Amino acid sequence: MSEQHWVAVKRILRHLNGTLHFGLKLEPNFSTKHYSVHAFCDADWASDPDDRRSTSGAAAFLGPNLVSWWSKNQSIVARSSTEAEYRSLALATAEVTWIQSLLTELKVPHAPPVIFCDNMSTVSLVHNPVLHSCTKHIELDLFFVREKVLGKQLQVVHVPAADQRADILTRAVSPSNFLINRSKLRVVEKHSANHC
Repeated sequence: MSEQHWVAVKRILRHLNGTLHFGLKLEPNFSTKHYSVHAFCDADWASDPDDRRSTSGAAAFLGPNLVSWWSKNQSIVARSSTEAEYRSLALATAEVTWIQSLLTELKVPHAPPVIFCDNMSTVSLVHNPVLHSCTKHIELDLFFVREKVLGKQLQVVHVPAADQRADILTRAVSPSNFLINRSKLRVVEKHSANHC
């Protein structure tokens, strides 16, 4: 393992040691008859300096509770930030579709999921019925997401970058931004609230 990797491993271990007293705050959903499923997806375009692959991340919520989250390098190099964001959106769509399917199987009433994305070009592509030649290389992802949107099984909505909760999963953020996003993901100190 290279020196750079050891530094990263040490940083991760220090982070884990410093967060042992944190947990997820979970709340029941008494306020409505239907559960809401929503997710925030984001991508950091060409962020890996070694291979220029983008990092995707998403956080999915059932009602007010964070139930799924991930961060990973994309499997291929994206040629634009829109492509990187769209790949992240397609992965988030698959995740909320799985959650929606599980709720349906369990006969839990729920509204169609909403995915929040902070890239205007990506949101525009979802709602644009014309497939442009410059997007041909992401055609499968386009059709997968568009099919859900056209079938009213999913909504894709623009969210300002300042309100993007998945930011913390895709890139380094300032300490103050980290604390704000951590709180939006409902990660709290154990002594300050009930947790799981």
